[in-house]
Amino acid sequence: MLLTFKQAKQNILETATNAKPLTNQTVSLFDALDRIAAIPIISPINVPGFDNSAMDGYAVRLSDIQQTKTLPLASAIFAGDDISNLQWPEATCLRIMTGAPVPIDADAIVMQEHTEQSDLGIRFLKEIKAGDNIRRCGEDVKKNSITVDTGSKLTLPTLSTLATLGISEVTVFNKLKVAIFSTGNELTPIGTPLSGNGAIYDSNRFTLKLLLTKLNCEIIDLGIIPDDPTQIKQALVTASNQANLVITSGGVSVGDADYTKTALEDLGQINFWKIAMKPGKPFAFGQIGHALFCGLPGNPVSTLVTFYQLVQPLILTLSGLKTTDIDFRFQVKAATDLKKSIGRVDFQRGRLQIDDQGELEVFTTGQQGSHITQSFNQANCFIILEQERGNVNKGELVMIELFNTLLK
Repeated sequence: MLLTFKQAKQNILETATNAKPLTNQTVSLFDALDRIAAIPIISPINVPGFDNSAMDGYAVRLSDIQQTKTLPLASAIFAGDDISNLQWPEATCLRIMTGAPVPIDADAIVMQEHTEQSDLGIRFLKEIKAGDNIRRCGEDVKKNSITVDTGSKLTLPTLSTLATLGISEVTVFNKLKVAIFSTGNELTPIGTPLSGNGAIYDSNRFTLKLLLTKLNCEIIDLGIIPDDPTQIKQALVTASNQANLVITSGGVSVGDADYTKTALEDLGQINFWKIAMKPGKPFAFGQIGHALFCGLPGNPVSTLVTFYQLVQPLILTLSGLKTTDIDFRFQVKAATDLKKSIGRVDFQRGRLQIDDQGELEVFTTGQQGSHITQSFNQANCFIILEQERGNVNKGELVMIELFNTLLK
């Protein structure tokens, strides 16, 4: 009996969670984009570092403004001014600029649009409340607080926040080392003329390298390995000695020359082989020494779908990311009929659009065979049809999963 997709993903993530954690290194803030924090990052300062004005306007005391709606102007405060020796007479207001320090006895900042000038001073036109337009010290980030926790991805906004704290270096997990190779006598490197009618280009390894680059992995490319049991076994040994994860393309089906699965059985262990999913049924997962192993199907669409749905969350977990929820799923109506056989969960390629009534609907992108790469070119989502579901009629609700940044 085939393993369900849910069972396969659970097995993969449980194995990854129990794997030995990566070592770490210290890198400059500029080189930390999309890396994973290995230790908590503590703020050394408050942000803002002092109470400051959120507007160009006037600083007032509420006790003064309650007596009269017009106050004479005493002086002005600009961004960067030192106000430690500021003299502020009672029953007056201060001109203040955005970002300028707020005097300790100021109750509010009144934006200049809510005032008018007169011969008597500044007239205040609207009700004033305590705290108006004052940015409080530590309002954004408090000193000694955890700004970034272990296992968090260091995105551009996160790094911008760290820059405001004056942090120039961060400790991150080392990049996951991933060894890849393709198997098959029919495969030809890209850029080399095809020899014979049975030859095809090794597009899967090229695709895997692009995917792994986007996931910030260190790639060990072992090239194309012929359909020879000895050479495949040696490639697996070499890969497992150098990498945290080994990914192969092809050689895990049921053909007479599919040797990868047999070699894995001899060298390590197989957690499972074959999943009730389409495309991607011949997917192998196991371990060789200290390295985990993923054997992807040879058809290009199957390779891409299984990588996205199963290998991507595995890599994120192994890389130290605390939260690996990468799917955004919801139901919409099918804009076309969809063909589906009962027995496997089906990841069809679709395009989410808005109809004339402003409602979401999803179209199929055409032929869904595991060799039809064009099905991805216009797609922006997966149409996920449940294992027990059959054909879908136009207008029925279906589950879709929008592509994340890996496929954008």
